[in-house]
Amino acid sequence: MAQSYFPVSARCSTPVAAELAPTPMNATVMQQAYVERKDSLVHAIDSTKSILTGIRDFNKEDWVVRYPHFRDSSQEQLETTKRPGYQRRSMSFADDPRTETEVVFAEPRKSMTRSLTLASLADVQEELAEQDNQGAQDNAQVEDSARLIPSAAGSDFRVLRLDLKLGPSGSSSSPTALVSQLEKNSIANLIDERITSSLSHVDKLRARVEDTASKVLVTGDLNAGKSTLVNALLRRELMPVDQQPCTSAFCEVHDVAENGGVEEAHIVKEGAVYDIKDVSTFTRARVVDLEEVISENENAQAVIKLYIADPRPSAQSFLNNGIADISLIDAPGLNRDSLKTTALFARQEEIDVIVFVVSAENHFTLSAKEFLLNASSEKAYVFVVVNKYEQIKDKNKCRRLVLEQIKQLSPRTYEDAEDLVHFVDSGSVLNKDAKNPSFETLESALRSFVLVKRSKSKLQPASTYLSHLLSDIDLLAGSNAIVAQSELDSAQADLNRVRPELEKMKSSRDGLETTLGSIEDGKVYEASTRTKSILTAAVDRVGTGELAVKNENISMPTYPGLLRIWDYARDVRCALLASLDSAVEQAEDDARVITTKGFDDVADLAQTHLPAGVERKYKNFHAQAMFTAFRETKGNRKIYRRPSRGTVIPGSMYTLGLGLTQHPELVDTTFFDIFDVQHQFAVYFGDVGKHTEEEDDATPSALGIMSVGIGALTMVGGKAIGARGLVEGVLRVSDLIGNESTRKWLGPVLAAATIGLTAYVVLELPNTIPRTVGRRVRSQLLRTPDGYTEDAAFIPAHARRISGETRKVLRMASWDVRERFRGAMEDRAREVKGAEEIERKAKRAVEYFGEVGRKTGEVRSEAGLVGAQ
Repeated sequence: MAQSYFPVSARCSTPVAAELAPTPMNATVMQQAYVERKDSLVHAIDSTKSILTGIRDFNKEDWVVRYPHFRDSSQEQLETTKRPGYQRRSMSFADDPRTETEVVFAEPRKSMTRSLTLASLADVQEELAEQDNQGAQDNAQVEDSARLIPSAAGSDFRVLRLDLKLGPSGSSSSPTALVSQLEKNSIANLIDERITSSLSHVDKLRARVEDTASKVLVTGDLNAGKSTLVNALLRRELMPVDQQPCTSAFCEVHDVAENGGVEEAHIVKEGAVYDIKDVSTFTRARVVDLEEVISENENAQAVIKLYIADPRPSAQSFLNNGIADISLIDAPGLNRDSLKTTALFARQEEIDVIVFVVSAENHFTLSAKEFLLNASSEKAYVFVVVNKYEQIKDKNKCRRLVLEQIKQLSPRTYEDAEDLVHFVDSGSVLNKDAKNPSFETLESALRSFVLVKRSKSKLQPASTYLSHLLSDIDLLAGSNAIVAQSELDSAQADLNRVRPELEKMKSSRDGLETTLGSIEDGKVYEASTRTKSILTAAVDRVGTGELAVKNENISMPTYPGLLRIWDYARDVRCALLASLDSAVEQAEDDARVITTKGFDDVADLAQTHLPAGVERKYKNFHAQAMFTAFRETKGNRKIYRRPSRGTVIPGSMYTLGLGLTQHPELVDTTFFDIFDVQHQFAVYFGDVGKHTEEEDDATPSALGIMSVGIGALTMVGGKAIGARGLVEGVLRVSDLIGNESTRKWLGPVLAAATIGLTAYVVLELPNTIPRTVGRRVRSQLLRTPDGYTEDAAFIPAHARRISGETRKVLRMASWDVRERFRGAMEDRAREVKGAEEIERKAKRAVEYFGEVGRKTGEVRSEAGLVGAQ
């Protein structure tokens, strides 16, 4: 049993007047001690209110305060912490129930004044370091992952408790099932509301501590004898008493001196704040009419102020005691109805002392148990009166059962049960002929508790509530300090990882841009140069009558004879054009190789510059897709098709190799593909400015001279003589033929001409047609069309098209790398900014919650709340 604070005389049945008549010296000392204790408690209340207000503001503006939940660790984990005074538990949070942290609660030692703060961790570790080697070995059994949390008031909340009913993960009441919809801000709002409620209670607590009067609430279940007890204490039949419940209002009994010596009842008007000087707040009634007044207000939550006279000496009177103003409050029964029970619960914060009356016949009901459990958060001591005890036959059994229930409901009351728990029969007190020593003992103990030890009766409830509140603040601050430190460490680790990456990306950004541009320009130039080289050589070979490139699918046609010479010239032209198409395809294939190499260079550059975690290769690049118009999918294969042969590239008059044989202007055969008169004139007569070097180097043959001569003669004769002259010439020739001498040499001449012409047609014409056609095709492709620039010619146009396709692919790949680099850099910048913000807030939170722990320690020390329960 704990040491009692009651005077020894209170335990005996000596006359009350002799016990409690204080000497002037004792009264002065007690009053001085009470005032000092009250002042320190008021200062502690103000300091605690300031701390709570700061936490609420910090929760709104700087840091989302987390609400911790603790559960016992597994048996295996508990075996690792066998040191006495330590309790290992798992800590999680309502908004993140799946994440748990192992913490160790430590009993406070020596000069520790804080029950749970971040700063106290070092104090505990320092103290443990000073212990013996065995203690150090035991402490080493606590795993490094567990956080050491010193605690003097248990490991759960009492005042700031949120009824979230968190359970172990996976159970029917698991955090995931019950608070899955709650986010950090939702929990923070609940904490804010709970803090606001606590601040309101603290304000009322301060007002109650500063109030020189003491309020004694007499409550209990229906028909427990509350009104009978009040009448017995007043030695007057004041409250109505009946077998049925008759007290339905809160009746506060005050000394008549407070009302100018006039006995009367003041019925407080509903919704009004009672002021004895303001008659508008109440209605007067006679004391003798109290029973009638209560009956009239049976269905209302009435508050009745009773001012009565107690003629007994101050040493015996409860109201006129000469020490403090005392008011007795007779409350309705707890289980009368839920509305009045709720109102009674709400009035607890205004009460200094609770006198709980329980019937010896019924013991504690559910309502009584709930009331006492709620009261224990503030009032460690409750004065219990077991009424109607004399009517019980088996008194020992009744006493045992009642005390067992009190032990569970109010442990501190049970420890001082000899002074706080009384078994009496209040109904026999008003019988002047009967003596009631048990009630005299009750009255003596109650007077001692309320009057002599006011620091205990009036200030102890406030101290208990304040101690519990400070413990909750320590628990909240310590848990959030652990979270803040964890987030600070995580943020700093992220910054140490991300900052170097970001700085490296910033420094390499310009180099990446330059290198990407260099790769693109270099490969485009290489593709253009390679295309020009291939096509220039191809066109030159076509100009000599050869195929542009070797292709097993393309060959020169065979000479079909003189009768089909026109078709032969056309077939030759088509073969040469098809070989040029093949040359273009070869240039495209080379460009694919060049582009693939450039793409690989871009990919290698991405590997070098992009940080880890970023995709480094451009998706879905297929070299076959270059220079194609569309693709088809057959099964798992993708087939790329070239554009139709009739596709015309904008900006050029040619099809740029994509179907030259389909272009009418290039395929159509003319007379000059067989007899290139213009070329022959250029060769033999030097048509300056229009013949090429190849034309200058051509070697004339005899048959060629003859054909040119005949053609020239025909052309010149036709133009110079005219039609009339031609007729005349024919007549003259006929005359000439009629001449005998002329006939002699005309025969050989005609024979020679015929033989030469035949030789030309048979021997030379099949060989000259490919050269003639090739020469004309080359001339067409190299010539810049009217109205076009030089880039519209065959070779420059293809070089521009092919290099443009290379540029498009590489630009797309470069753009992808740039975008991924930019996105990665923005992500790193956001990550750095977010981590810096978390670091700033977490560092501020660690400092703030550490300061909260220091402040609560100072409040405990100054108010003498060290170890208070």
